[in-house]
Amino acid sequence: MAVVLGRVFIYGGKGALGAACVSHFKTQNWWVGSIDIKENDNADANILVKHEETWVEQEVSVLSQVGALLQGEKVDAVICVAGGWAGGNAASKDLVKNSDLMWRQSVWSSTIAASIAANHLKDGGLISLPGAKPALGATPGKYMCSIVESLR
Repeated sequence: MAVVLGRVFIYGGKGALGAACVSHFKTQNWWVGSIDIKENDNADANILVKHEETWVEQEVSVLSQVGALLQGEKVDAVICVAGGWAGGNAASKDLVKNSDLMWRQSVWSSTIAASIAANHLKDGGLISLPGAKPALGATPGKYMCSIVESLR
């Protein structure tokens, strides 16, 4: 059995980028916990988020499950790659519905990841939250693909 080099939670561990992160850390002999609405079979542990829960209920549930898994141990990193995008414009009948979905997928997951880090991250550990580089300018066509490739 290989020596575990570190412990990390990937929030959004079943999505495209999250699954690549889980795979990358597993190949580097890390213990990996995935937090998502679906299980990632490659992770060492899965924490399932219930989409129908409120923000507060999700935080309580996730923190409880993380605490039960770790049993007082700390993690080296919490990486949040959960999020989503729903297009449209202000004239769309789906503006509020799409905005609510994006808020749930991006803001809720980031704040809950920050809460995990505040409670379970080792001193000197890493928390990584999704950025908004596209908001700063044009997005190169292969930007996300290059991020995923760099993790392999």
